[in-house]
Amino acid sequence: MNENTYYHSINLGKVSIKGNLFLAPMAGFTDIPFRSLCIKEGADLTFTEMVSAEGLSRDGEKTLDLMARADNEEQYAVQLFMGALDPIKEALDRLKPYKPTLIDINCGCPVPKVTKTGAGSSIMRSPELITKMVELIVSNTEVPVSVKFRTGWDSNSENFLAFAQAALDGGASMLTLHARTKAQGYAPFAHWDKLRELKDYCISHHYEVPVIGSGDLFTATDAKRMFEETGVDGVMFARGAVGNPFIFSQTKQLLSGREIEPITLDRKIEAIITHLDLMIAHYGEKSACMQMRKHTCSYLKGIAHTGPVKQAVVKAVSRQDYICALEMLHSTC
Repeated sequence: MNENTYYHSINLGKVSIKGNLFLAPMAGFTDIPFRSLCIKEGADLTFTEMVSAEGLSRDGEKTLDLMARADNEEQYAVQLFMGALDPIKEALDRLKPYKPTLIDINCGCPVPKVTKTGAGSSIMRSPELITKMVELIVSNTEVPVSVKFRTGWDSNSENFLAFAQAALDGGASMLTLHARTKAQGYAPFAHWDKLRELKDYCISHHYEVPVIGSGDLFTATDAKRMFEETGVDGVMFARGAVGNPFIFSQTKQLLSGREIEPITLDRKIEAIITHLDLMIAHYGEKSACMQMRKHTCSYLKGIAHTGPVKQAVVKAVSRQDYICALEMLHSTC
């Protein structure tokens, strides 16, 4: 397949997504400011942080805030997590006014505080449950439903094909596979061969649903290689986009046959300031400056001699503190 054919729209029934480069849902990271910046840099579909169906059913204010849409977010997906069917109907009643493009069910989170409730990757131990969850959402809304899952609970129980079938039986419109087991967490390495297995399974069983690949996507070259090696219909960037929202535009450049445009230091500085300003507008200066510390350190990762800059950022409590810290980059790099 020619590389120019890798980038394309994704169709989910009556819904069309303009491209196939997605920003994954990440707790503590994919808030409105970050999603907005990733869209500016070329993300085709962005996902909210995980939203608790239980919290949503109870009309929790913080939970509702997670579903707010960025100004430039024409299309977006809301990811729900739950360990039971009980809260789904009420959660959907709260969700519908936000008019998401897609509702995604999290069946991949490996964090103990999530799995101990029966949510996240715990659902993979009960494939029949995902069938019922998808059926319930599909029967109560016209919004397409996707499922994000792992290859299994551990290496002795890799049931991703059976789990995919269970999701499809419920009426899932899209499948996203993070090519690791729950037990692997985020440790090296993702098993991309499982992505090929899943795509081949869908083709051989005549399911015309998009399969999205996730895991170890840290550069545009990684994304191109995933398309080449696995045949997936789209890719979902997670940690590879943190501190590197440029990965979307660079991937589009590479898939269109162009050379990747290097990200200069000045462009990184500009992105950090833009990100900070978006955070300030959303959270207020004090909270934004605290939350922006982790992002800034990610932007600076791999740049030599930035120790003093990072130390200044960790202490920054105002926008001006960030400006002063970033000005140090030109003298230290």
